[in-house]
Amino acid sequence: MNIRCARPEDLMNMQHCNLLCLPENYQMKYFFYHGLSWPQLSYVAEDEKGHIVGCSSALKCFPMMQTCTNHVLLHRYVLAKMEEDSEDEPHGHITSLAVKRSHRRLGLAQKLMDQASRSMIECFNAKYVSLHVRKSNRAALNLYTNTLKFSISEIEPKYYADGEDAYAMKRDLVSFSQQNDTLPADATTFYETKTPEERKRLAAIAQENRNMEE
Repeated sequence: MNIRCARPEDLMNMQHCNLLCLPENYQMKYFFYHGLSWPQLSYVAEDEKGHIVGCSSALKCFPMMQTCTNHVLLHRYVLAKMEEDSEDEPHGHITSLAVKRSHRRLGLAQKLMDQASRSMIECFNAKYVSLHVRKSNRAALNLYTNTLKFSISEIEPKYYADGEDAYAMKRDLVSFSQQNDTLPADATTFYETKTPEERKRLAAIAQENRNMEE
């Protein structure tokens, strides 16, 4: 299996995979928002022939984003972005991770997540990556906690539309970069650690800027 950056012609398949695999679904424009804003951060997995599973050719099925008449299925993807929050350190966020049941237990989720993490470091100097997961999703919690070394930062009550709580989780990308020989975009600032006082100062400046804009 090969992991590669998602292309514009993959986005419709990614949305279809999302609808099949997850209860949290997004409109097509949200996938385009990720793909156009952070094209380096979202990935798909393809087979040894270079094809997305379920289709002989992704470009053949979606030339210039035309509707595909075949029922093409993308079986695994990760949708990620950078958080645009100036009052915190640079960090990414995993919006959605999906692996179809028939392709699980192959290590694909870990590979997709690791590649997205590398790109966040190499392109945007991200110091950590965050995500949300349902409290009831034990399989995902096991993956994030034991395999990917995420830690729970807080519980967000009634985060999901059906009222279920979410675990907010973070993965330290500074240690990940050291363990995996990943070069950050700017090593000088990447390894700096801001004190709580410095973070409060930056937050105050950001709030002042927002007040001025209003």
